[in-house]
Amino acid sequence: MDHPFARSTPTIEKLKRLWELVNMEDVVAVLINADPDSMASAMALKRLFWRRVKKVWIYHINPIRRADNLAFARLLRMDQQPITRLRPSKISKWAIVDSQPHHSEQFADYPFDIIIDHHPLGPDIRAQFVDIKVEYGANSTIMTEYLRAAKIKPSPRLATALFYGIKTDTDNFVRESLANDVNAFRYLYQFTNMNIIKKIESSEMTRKTLASYQLAMDRVRILHNTAFVYMGDVQDPDILVILADFFMKLAEATWSITAGIWNKTLIVIFRNAGFRGNAGKLAENIFGQMGGSAGGHKGAARAEVPIQIIEQEAKGSEIEKFLLHAFRGAL
Repeated sequence: MDHPFARSTPTIEKLKRLWELVNMEDVVAVLINADPDSMASAMALKRLFWRRVKKVWIYHINPIRRADNLAFARLLRMDQQPITRLRPSKISKWAIVDSQPHHSEQFADYPFDIIIDHHPLGPDIRAQFVDIKVEYGANSTIMTEYLRAAKIKPSPRLATALFYGIKTDTDNFVRESLANDVNAFRYLYQFTNMNIIKKIESSEMTRKTLASYQLAMDRVRILHNTAFVYMGDVQDPDILVILADFFMKLAEATWSITAGIWNKTLIVIFRNAGFRGNAGKLAENIFGQMGGSAGGHKGAARAEVPIQIIEQEAKGSEIEKFLLHAFRGAL
């Protein structure tokens, strides 16, 4: 890292360095893998740069398909565009929030100046400004602390976005989080439109997802304290996240694992609510050496491995049987 911060560095000092990095002639591109926490974080960074740069554009690398995320973007009027509309020649500064360059091949080609994230630190992270707080439950917490250091009172729209970003990434504080997350959540509450929060949260299910729920309930297997379902080919990988959260509602389950194939890639979602075990380490231990990406936090993780690698590892076995064997040996 070019400018790593000591743990004791005050947020106001980091904010000064962030502002020193840009000028009024800059056009800033903020890249995200769109979910509520990343969209809210990008919104907050754009607010921090108001009247300090010429323009801020927000680009998401993934299509937004989840009904609740679509409702979030629509109700909060997210000003963002798909990455296909990005014109690199127009950009003078590059930022990424709630992700790191190694999280996706679509990030890899951009020369990031600013990286603000709360996921585990990846290899060879280089930028002029790097602030990574692995212990934080949500990136929206980091951005809220920057706003407070800047003495910027968030608008109801921005506060609602950040509030929901913290709410979802900590899973209502069920997942690992800090007092900082709680403090940011309490601070934002006074400015948040709770009616919009309720509407977003009630927009998770559609007629299309109902069929996936039915298939998942037919296929789910309970392995001791783990709900596991292999969905085969899926049209949208976000359904695996929705189902992993859904099966955590089972009284018997402290683990929930969902898997499926999308875009010639096996995607596995992990959820853990037990005292023992670590979802991020489990994902890394099983899939980290296979040539894909794997990792996350104690309570939530994700792995993505090209399907041809999985087929080689399975050695002729069905993918579901291969996964069941791997999980039985690791849990």
